[in-house]
Amino acid sequence: MKKILLEMKNITKKFPGVVALDNVNFQVTESEIHCLVGENGAGKSTLMKVLSGVYPHGSYEGEIIIDGESQEFSNINESKKTGIAIIYQELALIPEMTVYENIFLGHEITNGISVDWNETIKRAEKVLKKVCLQVNPADKIKELGVGKQQLVEIAKALSMDVKLLLLDEPTSALSEDDSENLLGLLRELKKQGVTCVLISHKLSEVIKIADTVTVLRDGETVGSLSAEKGEITENTLVKLMVGREINDIYPKRKVKKGKDIVFEVKDWNVYDPSRGKQILSDINFNVRKGEIVGFSGLMGSGRTELALSLFGNPGRSRVSGDMYIDGEKNNFSHPENAIKEGLAYVSEDRKGNGLILIQDVKQNITLANLREIAKRGVVDNNAEIKIANEYKTSLAIKTPSIEQKVLYLSGGNQQKVSLAKWLFVKPDILILDEPTRGIDVGAKYEIHSIMNELVEQGMSIIMISSELPEILGMSDRIYVLSAGKISGELSVEEANQEKIMHLATN
Repeated sequence: MKKILLEMKNITKKFPGVVALDNVNFQVTESEIHCLVGENGAGKSTLMKVLSGVYPHGSYEGEIIIDGESQEFSNINESKKTGIAIIYQELALIPEMTVYENIFLGHEITNGISVDWNETIKRAEKVLKKVCLQVNPADKIKELGVGKQQLVEIAKALSMDVKLLLLDEPTSALSEDDSENLLGLLRELKKQGVTCVLISHKLSEVIKIADTVTVLRDGETVGSLSAEKGEITENTLVKLMVGREINDIYPKRKVKKGKDIVFEVKDWNVYDPSRGKQILSDINFNVRKGEIVGFSGLMGSGRTELALSLFGNPGRSRVSGDMYIDGEKNNFSHPENAIKEGLAYVSEDRKGNGLILIQDVKQNITLANLREIAKRGVVDNNAEIKIANEYKTSLAIKTPSIEQKVLYLSGGNQQKVSLAKWLFVKPDILILDEPTRGIDVGAKYEIHSIMNELVEQGMSIIMISSELPEILGMSDRIYVLSAGKISGELSVEEANQEKIMHLATN
């Protein structure tokens, strides 16, 4: 029988007006990969913050037992001393510092009163080999891609002799290849005796890698499944997570797309002077009325840069080429011009660029179209409340009230607020950049259903997604970007994952 490394007993954590964790029990055995899944707001991250000391002993009820000993962590440093390390979805690295400085930040190797940089670099090289990352330790973090930065975070944890590695959505911002590399690394760490707890919304990933899965729903433990016993299936996970069966997270549309081309781009080129690099070359594509056009491609292929260059070029790149809306030529010098002509863009980074987290739901929803609810330059509060409540209802935004700060909503509900914000500008063409990144299967289904409703009403959608099942499940046509060029166009009938990946790697 395997040794129990971690036991969390009857954990209850309350916030004002909310019970985040209600009598949760969680058990992890030594040298396993244990996945923790559940809808946004189910309590997964809160449980890990209790375990890692972010929420100190006394702020919650229940007991944490590690290696048979009860623990009462007052802070994150105390949990680190027992061999626990946590890696968050938003990486905690300092871009201007080197790889080796980041790895040993906070637990520097000293020689007397000064830092021993030679020994630091040697040990950094050793731990980088452990995570199979071939970079110069003297490289700055800002020079690395997201996948490599994620590996530096893991190297940092391993440099502290970690026994229990907690990873919160580590692959949410990674490409398919980087995700596969990371999962391979976790398997290798397992062989080396490191126990991993992985939070993920990607059920295919969970099924592929988990030895055990614990499911949380509404702050309660609702089940624990074993891979050895063949219990981990997508249908079982979905049913436990949402409390009901979802047979198809890519719901079918009732209305077929129109034939009229409403949006067209010809000979589009984007050059980034800050990087001294051509980002996009000779881009040609079109979108028909009531159609969802998917854009696929590996990270760095230029998908988001394309979206931003169309939406008024806020990055101030050098853009050339022609754009046509309903047959009329339009090249926008500012996002405001794009909005006026019926083009809207939902950012891939809802927390950084899509929403103002410290403002409430109603303020975020009306932010992009204040003129609509203003009288003589002053916002009409009653009109704002009315509009916000309408979108809260129509998009099924789960929030105690429209006065709630967006900061406290789950990822899926934040995404709905971001979507509501741009629907309020009443666009004809909507660009959705990673519309379901970092949200659970139930919220994905809801977002996909909203997308279908919008195109059935005549809107046209350009969808950028790193998830191939989403591209295949939601698109009418698919364009594939590779190294800043469109390498192919596929109808949904002829497309499959192999064809898309072949085009993406050309």
